[in-house]
Amino acid sequence: FPMISAYFEICKARKMLDQAADSLEKEGLPYNREIDIGIMIEVPSAVVVADSLAEKVDFFSIGTNDLIQYSLAVDRSNELVAHLYRPTSPAILRLISKVVEAGRSEGVPVSMCGEMAATPQHIPLLLGIGLDELSMNPQSIPQIKRVIRSLNVNDTRQFVQEALKMKTARGVFELSRDTFGDTLSKVTFI
Repeated sequence: FPMISAYFEICKARKMLDQAADSLEKEGLPYNREIDIGIMIEVPSAVVVADSLAEKVDFFSIGTNDLIQYSLAVDRSNELVAHLYRPTSPAILRLISKVVEAGRSEGVPVSMCGEMAATPQHIPLLLGIGLDELSMNPQSIPQIKRVIRSLNVNDTRQFVQEALKMKTARGVFELSRDTFGDTLSKVTFI
C-alpha cells in the first residue's frame, strides 16, 4: 500500500482487503488470501510510527524519492531549491536507519526503491544500514551488482556508524569518498 502515514490507515487498508476477499469467496471466485502485505515508507510520519506499522505488515519498501522530498521539504523538480535535495543528508540516513531497525525488531524485511538505490555512491551506506533488497531500473542492475560485489559488508557497517555521526551531507559525502572512493571508482566506470 502506498503513502501510508498512520497506523489506522494500514488497519483500514487491511480491512478493505479482507472485505474484498470475503466478497470473492461469497461469489465463489478464486483468490489467494495468503498474500504478503507491505507498505511504502514515503512520508516522515510513517518512519516515526514504523514500529507500530511493522506489526501489521509483511514487508516495508522505502520510497526514497518521496521520503527525501517530503522530509527535506524540497521539490527536486524546482530548480530554485533542487540543490537542497540531498539523499545523504544525516536526517535521511537516520530515517532510513530507523525504518530498518523497526523492521528488524518485528522480523519485517525492508527494501528500497528510488534513485538512491540505483546510485553507486550510496550503496555502501545502504548495505551498512542493513537494507534487505534494492529495487531499481534494469539498466542500473549490472553496475550496482558490481559495486555490491566489491564491498565487504562488515566494512560498510563500520562505515555507517561513522556516517550516522556526521552533521552534514557534505560530511557524509567526504567520508564516503575517503573510505570507498578508490573501490567505487574501479567498479563504476567499467
